[in-house]
Formats: sequence, C-alpha cells, structure tokens
Amino acid sequence: MRAIEITQPGKPDVLQLCERPLPELKPGELLIRVHAAGINRPDVLQRMGHYPVPAGASDLPGLEVAGEIVGGDCDGTPFKLGDMVCALVQGGGYAEYCAAPAGQCLPIPAGLSPLEAAALPENYFTVWSNVFDRAQLKGDETLLVQGGSSGIGVTAIQLAAALGHRVFATAGSAEKCAACVELGAERAINYKDEDFAVVVKELTGGKGVDVVLDMVAGDYLPREIDCLADDGRIALIALLGGANATIDLGQVLRRRLVISGSTLRPRSVAFKADIAAKLLQHAWPLLEQKKVRPVIYKTFPLAQAAEAHALMESSTHVGKIMLQVL
Repeated sequence: MRAIEITQPGKPDVLQLCERPLPELKPGELLIRVHAAGINRPDVLQRMGHYPVPAGASDLPGLEVAGEIVGGDCDGTPFKLGDMVCALVQGGGYAEYCAAPAGQCLPIPAGLSPLEAAALPENYFTVWSNVFDRAQLKGDETLLVQGGSSGIGVTAIQLAAALGHRVFATAGSAEKCAACVELGAERAINYKDEDFAVVVKELTGGKGVDVVLDMVAGDYLPREIDCLADDGRIALIALLGGANATIDLGQVLRRRLVISGSTLRPRSVAFKADIAAKLLQHAWPLLEQKKVRPVIYKTFPLAQAAEAHALMESSTHVGKIMLQVL
C-alpha cells in the first residue's frame, strides 16, 4: 500500500510517500480501506519528534480515517465487511489501508461523504470526552472555547450550542471570529485586540463561565481562573502557549474550581469505545439532522501531506485540513 512516513524528525518535507505492507491486524481490529484521513496537531508534533508513538501503534502518522471495512473479524461487532465507517486510530491513518479497533469505529452519519466523516473522530472524541464527560457541561451552563477556529474549536462550539449552551470563543482575526459566530458562538473574542477574561465577565454579568476548553495553557491559565464561575472547570487538552503557569491557588480553593488535563491517544480501547457509544447516541443524530456539521477548510491528495502540514502550521485555516486517499 501507499503511505506517508516520517523519514526523520523535522519540517513538513520529512513526510514522504512510501510503499508499506498492509497492517497486521490484532485481535478485535478491522482493516479499513481508507478513503480520507484527517490532519491533526498531534500529527505535527509527532513529525517534529515531540510526540512519542504509543507502544504497539503504527509509526505512520494519522489519527482518524474513513473508508470501507475490507478485513478483520466482524463477529460480535455492529459491522460487516463492506460497511463504510469512520474510526479513531492510534496511528497509521496516512495510508491506503489502516487497522482500527472495532470499538473505535462508527458508521458514517447519513448524508455525509467519507471525506466529511473522516473529519469527525479525533475532534468529536476529544470534545465529548473533555467537555461533556470530564468537565460535565450540563443544564444552562456556559462554555468558553479557546482556539475557536481550530478543528477542536469548531466542533466544541457546534456541539455545545446545539445542546443549548451559551458558547463564547477566542480566535486571532476578525474573519475567524466571524466564522465562530456563524457556527454558534454567541460572541467571539479576538485575543489580539481584547482580553477574553474581561469580555467573558461582562457577557456573563460578572459570574464567569462554567467550563473552559483550553488548548493554550501558559499565561492563559491565570486569566481563565479569573473568568471562571464558582465551581467552574477547566479542561486542558494541549499546551500551545507553554507548559508552565503561575496561578492563584487561593481562588481554586475558595471557589471550588477544577483544572483537569487529558490526552486521548494513550487511553485504552475500552475507554475510547465508551466515548464512541456516547457519540453514536448524542452527536450522530445532530449530524444527521444537520444541526452540526464537519467544517473542512482544504483537502490535499495523500502525496501532498507535507503541504497539508505546512498549512496546519500556518494557523490560517478554519476547521479541518484533510487528505483524500481514494
């Protein structure tokens, strides 16, 4: 099969087209003939040598795919050979064939193409796990999404808004802020011109937001604490602004705040299968009813993975960058 490999840690041009044998399936895995795959920040970090591959995972980049099940034992699963699915994988997505645990596969939502479906798994699994499971966004609570124009951001905005929550977001340009509002944010804050903590406190009548989805960390963290409501929660999923922060722990104590962090890739198949079941129940109907949608910015052929990574690093995009494989 054709695949994209990381020839050595470095810039996007270290991504090279190669020939690889088909994946060897482990028990419980299905073989997917890949139609499309998504580009994600962890792929960029892996390419740069900053994200070690979990033990037993493919060294090929790519954490989400969509395509046709062409191999594996479907007994005891909801699937059969020939079914079209999308899947969250530990690696190997930048290839013509990919192995995926059956529990991490989901049917392609009705009305979506394989390309659109391949844009879903990494973002939807991450957002559901962190915003709704860990941070327990519920009822009439409010959400602040940092990086609202990213793949994670557009997913969090849409899901939370579709489920009835007030959503605020940050982004780095007027165009990106407008896109966030179009997707369901009540207000998008240009972090280059405004202090999000001040704006959020004004928008909530001084109360603050109940949940913050944070992929920045660094010097954002103390300001996020300042604009949290009592009993508020911060769900930390990335460290784009740095791994160190100085925070007022007195506020954490007095106001019963919770700061949690998680990474999805190393978690067990059982953990991810539980998220998949929740997505099928709660998010897939929203997709099929067109209350939420995948947002695809640009699509590249598999052989142009390096160009796709360069675009990802430019941060000029809104939504997902994709690879068309078939």
